[in-house]
Amino acid sequence: MELKKNEIYETEIIDYTTEGNGICRVGEIAVFVPSAAVGDRIRVRIVKTAKNYAFGKIEELLQPSPDRTIPDCMVSGKCGGCVFRHISYEAELRFKQKRVTDALTRIGGLDSSIVGEIIGAPQEQQYRNKAQLPVTYDKDGKICVGFFAPRSHRVIPLTNCRLQSAAFQEAVTVFLQWANENRISVYDETGHTGILRHLYLRYAAGTEELMVCVVANAAELRKEKQLVRMLTEALPKLKTVVLNTNTEKTNVIMGKKCRSLYGDGYITDELCGLRFRISPLSFYQVNRDQAERLYTLAGEFAAMKPHETLLDLYCGTGTIGLTMAGRVKKLIGAEIIPQAIEDANRNACLNGIKNAEFLCADAADAAAQLSERNIRPDCIIVDPPRKGCDSGLIGTIVTMSPQRVVYVSCDPATLARDIKLFTGQGYEVQKAIPVDMFPRTGHVECVVLLSRA
Repeated sequence: MELKKNEIYETEIIDYTTEGNGICRVGEIAVFVPSAAVGDRIRVRIVKTAKNYAFGKIEELLQPSPDRTIPDCMVSGKCGGCVFRHISYEAELRFKQKRVTDALTRIGGLDSSIVGEIIGAPQEQQYRNKAQLPVTYDKDGKICVGFFAPRSHRVIPLTNCRLQSAAFQEAVTVFLQWANENRISVYDETGHTGILRHLYLRYAAGTEELMVCVVANAAELRKEKQLVRMLTEALPKLKTVVLNTNTEKTNVIMGKKCRSLYGDGYITDELCGLRFRISPLSFYQVNRDQAERLYTLAGEFAAMKPHETLLDLYCGTGTIGLTMAGRVKKLIGAEIIPQAIEDANRNACLNGIKNAEFLCADAADAAAQLSERNIRPDCIIVDPPRKGCDSGLIGTIVTMSPQRVVYVSCDPATLARDIKLFTGQGYEVQKAIPVDMFPRTGHVECVVLLSRA
C-alpha cells in the first residue's frame, strides 16, 4: 500500500515514539502523529511520506482516548517541549515504564522482572531550575523571548513556561522592559549582527538564590548598570547578574567568557545535604528534587563501605560522587571538561570533603590511567551522555573488575545496548529502576545495578 500526501484515513493510535508522537497504522505502514494519545480514534491527514513510514496530523478526533486531558498551556504542541501535556501524568508514567522495559528486554536481552516501578515526580510543574530563552522580535517589532519550535530556529514567544521555576517570571519581565526601553538590538544569526542572543536563568531551590545571565554578541552591554539596578530592585532573591559573551557564528548557546555585572557570578544550591556552587557554565540537574531521588537510588545501588574506593566516570561537577564521599575511603571522579573539574574541586572544598580526587580526562583514558596506577575500584558509577558508553570504556571497566557497576542513563536504547556488552563480559544485572526527571517531556532516566558474576 502506498500513502500519498493529503490523503485522509480513519485509524487508532496504538503507541508512542521516543519523541512522544502517537503511532498508528494505515495498512502495514506506520504513521507518526503529534499531539495524539494512545486509544484515540482519529481521521489522520498524511503530511509527509517515506518508503516505510509517514507523518500525519489529526484531521478529526472521532473518539478521544481515556488518557486525554485538556492542555493547560497556550503554546502546547507548538514549542515542542511538553510532548505529553495532552495526556494524564499517570498515562505518561506508564509509557515511560514501558519504554525502559521494552528497551532492556528487546535490545538488552533481560527479563522484564528486572525492571522496577518508575519513580514519578511529585511536582509536574515548575520543576526546571534552568531556562535558556532565545531573544527575538515579535510581530509588532518588540523584543520578546520564547522557545524554538521543533527542528527549527523559529521562536515561539512565551514568558511563562509551566515547566520553569516561578522565580523566573519577574526576571523575564524586567529584562524585556530594559531591552525594549533602550532598544538593544537582537542577534541575527544570518548576518551575525545584533547584540542579545539568549536570556539564561538559574535558580537554586535549596537556598532560593537566583542568577540572571545575558548571552550577548558583545563584551559589553549598553546601559548594563541600569539593567542591574532594575533587576536588584525587583528581585529580592537575586544573587548575581552575569554577561556571557558569545561572538561565534554557532548554534551553541553559551560562549566561553563570563563577566559578573553584579554579585560573585555564581549561586549555591543544597542537594543531598551538601552545598554546590553553580556558575553559568556548570552542569547541574534541572530538576533538583528528582535529582535527590536519583542520587539516593544510585547510592543505595552502590552500597559503599568505609574501606572501599568509588570511581565516578563522566562525573561532571562531581555531584553524584560527592554525595557518596562520606561513605567511602576514596572517591575518584573523571570528566573531560576542564571547567567541570574546577567546579568539582570547588564543591569538594565547599563541603570539607578531603578524600576526593578529580581527573580531567576522557572516561576511557581515566580508567586506563587508574588501571596503570593499580587502583582497583570496588564500585564504578557511569553517567554518560545520550550516546552511551564507548565500547572500549566498557572493556576497560571490565578489566578493572569492580564488584559493582551503577549505570545512570538518560537514553533507554543506548543503556540496553551497553548492558548487553556488560552481560557478555561477566556482569549480571541485578535491578533497574526508571526515574522520571523531566515530567511532560519525552525523556526518562534509569538507574541500573550490575554485579560481577
